[in-house]
Parts: sequence; structure tokens; C-alpha cells
Amino acid sequence: MTAPSPIRLSIDGGQTGARLRLSDANGGVVAETEGAGILTDRSVVGQIADLALQLARATGSRIDELAVGTSGLTPAAAKPDALLAATRSIGVHRVALAHDSITGYLAANGTAPGVMLAVGTGVVVLALSESSVAKVDGWGSLLGDAGSGYWIGRAGLDAALRAFDGRSAHTTLEATAITRFGPLDELYMVLQADPMRVSRIGSFCRDVVDAAASGDEAASRIVTAAAHELAHSAASALARVGWEAGTPARVGAVGALATHAAPLREALVAALASRAPGAVLEAPLGRPLDGVQSLLDVGSSHPLRPFIHSAHVEKVSH
Repeated sequence: MTAPSPIRLSIDGGQTGARLRLSDANGGVVAETEGAGILTDRSVVGQIADLALQLARATGSRIDELAVGTSGLTPAAAKPDALLAATRSIGVHRVALAHDSITGYLAANGTAPGVMLAVGTGVVVLALSESSVAKVDGWGSLLGDAGSGYWIGRAGLDAALRAFDGRSAHTTLEATAITRFGPLDELYMVLQADPMRVSRIGSFCRDVVDAAASGDEAASRIVTAAAHELAHSAASALARVGWEAGTPARVGAVGALATHAAPLREALVAALASRAPGAVLEAPLGRPLDGVQSLLDVGSSHPLRPFIHSAHVEKVSH
């Protein structure tokens, strides 16, 4: 009897939500859905296993392989053997986990050299040469993520509060912040008490970008500053893998903020020309989930392979 084709579950786990995809042996998409975000203040493996088990129960589908790219995944938190054990009951016999900088790179540039900017609520930058890898930022909202959605959203709220105080000129961000969050003199208490404050502040990024597109000076300055932070990180990552300014380099950006927010994209093109001459912003080769889906297929000798945490058991045939 011919064994059934393996079904792969790919999970792209962000802080504000997870995207899940079932695909067949040929890479064809069987189904896609969304789930809860992966929170970094608790077990990452446990949350991933829960998502896989919930999907298996909801669809009745067998899952043979599990590929995961998620933010906040440190080497210590990546426990492929534990994930394999937690999902064996639904048929999983092969797992791979990686930080979303790795899967984002695969989505942006495939396995070829270049640099990737993953810009969402957080931000991480990864550069790749034929023999080395360098990650820049990805340090979270408290310590880093320069140029991210959270960074832009927080700067926008700061601008609104400065205008409210009379410390800066009027900005349309004042009225927008009131519409979104309520009275400005209550804003800090509302957000401090909200366990989802990072994603809520990050969500204000879209308002800042829209205000910049409409000509708001404060918002335009924020978007330009974010672009310079991203370009600085890209140039720093490229330099660490041996790139020299003036030589060509592909810059693949993933995340709606980098690919669809025209003011930021335009500012990023200009900032790269200044910070990293020769580095050119290109459309990503695929979506983040495409990068996750290809995780198990990265060759053993590729420079990204040491950053992919995997485990497997022999599949029992019936």
C-alpha cells in the first residue's frame, strides 16, 4: 500500500497573531487560517503545540511535519524534541523551529545572499553571504525594534502628547489618538493597564503612516526617522557579513508595513541610498508563510542551517 503524502503545518507566529497553513507534499496549499499570537513571556513551545493541536481537532487533518517561524525564539526556548513530543498524538514526526528572522529571510530572498528587513510590530534584520549570517536588532519593544510598527506608533503617541502639552506644534495625530484611545490625559493609564499594550501601541503605526501620506509634518518626520533606523540596521548587518558599500546587495522586505505603506517604503529607498549605496530594495519573493513552509527544505550545508532547530522520529507506516 502506498503511504499517503505528508501534510506539513507551517506556523508563522507573530506577537499579535499567528498564521497557519496546511500544505501537501508538492507544496500546494490545502488550507490557511489564523490563530492567537505567540507571547514571549511564556513557553513558546507550549503555545505552538496548542495551535497545532487546535487546528488538527478543528479540521480532522493528519499532520506529519511541523515548521515554525516565530518572534522571541531564543536558542534556549527552541526545544524541538519537546515540540515533537507534544504533537506526536496528531501524527507529527518531523519538526523545525526558527526565529522569524530566518523564515523571513527565506520569504524575502530565498537562500541567496542579501539582507532581509522584517518589519511588523517588531523588527529584525538578517544579512546573508555565501558563508556567514548576521542578525541585527530584534531586541523587543523595551530595548530595540528600531523603526518597527511599535516604534512608529509610540513616536506618534509621543508627538500627540507633546502637542497636547504645548511642547510642539499641532499635529493631526492628537485627534486621531483621541479617536483611538480616548482623552489624552488618560492615555498613559489606559495603555499601562492594558496587557496588550505593545500591539495596541503598534497598531497606531498605521495612523502615523496615513498622517504622513496626508502631509502631517510630525508624522512625516517619524516615518523618515524610522526609515533611517531600518537602513542603518540593514547596512550594519551587511557590513558584518563582508559587504562593501557600493557593491550590489538585494534588500528584501517582508511585512505589510514595509511592503504596502508607501510613505515608509519611499523613505526607506532614499535612506538606503544614503546609508547603504548599492543596496536596492526589492519586492519579497514570497509571503512570510512561504518562508516557514520552506524551513524543512534548507540544505544541511547552507549557512542558515545552524539556526534551524529540528527533530524527527521515524514515521510508523501502517
